[in-house]
Amino acid sequence: MSDTPLIRVRGETVLQVEPEIAELTVHLQARDTDRRRTLDRLTARNQECLDLIKSYGDAVEKVETAGLVVQPLMRERRRDEKIHRYQGTVRINATITDFSVLGELVTRLGDQELTAVQGPTWSLRYDSQVYRQARHQAAREAVGRAREYAEALGCRLTGLVELADEGLSSDTHPEVYALSAAGGMMRAQSAPEPIELEPEIQTVRAAVEASFTATAPDDL
Repeated sequence: MSDTPLIRVRGETVLQVEPEIAELTVHLQARDTDRRRTLDRLTARNQECLDLIKSYGDAVEKVETAGLVVQPLMRERRRDEKIHRYQGTVRINATITDFSVLGELVTRLGDQELTAVQGPTWSLRYDSQVYRQARHQAAREAVGRAREYAEALGCRLTGLVELADEGLSSDTHPEVYALSAAGGMMRAQSAPEPIELEPEIQTVRAAVEASFTATAPDDL
């Protein structure tokens, strides 16, 4: 076993930064006693929703259709297979990068018939430079802490034995806004007032464990 002194430390950093993207999930519905009319209504509402989202141009980074369901609904407490009506649902995900239009977009989407809006979910991009910055700071924190221990013992660091990534995570607690307009109700003649949305600060943590060799303490 080597007699070379080892100093083992943990370096950690916590960064609080503005989010880079916001994600919305839009649920569209259509209902009718006729299957074809249900599909036609769902198709029209889906196109209207896509056109609205895409009208914001570069402020919208990505639009995806996340799911589509058309199903028959039976009357409750009936044992036969008689269909009461049909219901169709489309789920659309949109990624927004320009937060200045977000409040207006949310309220305009929520003003559509049989539409529910969930979000925004604030986050950083998966390849955000913030994660790299956090890892660098955690590593520097580990070196600084090891040097402090070495100085306290009257020795100095001579080399790095190991550096291990303990973990990296981003904690978010998205607010949820749900707005809907029932089918058959009269639509407003003017666009609704944009809702004021404040981006949620993102907390990014990074931690490492490091082992350093050191000279023997002066007093030992």
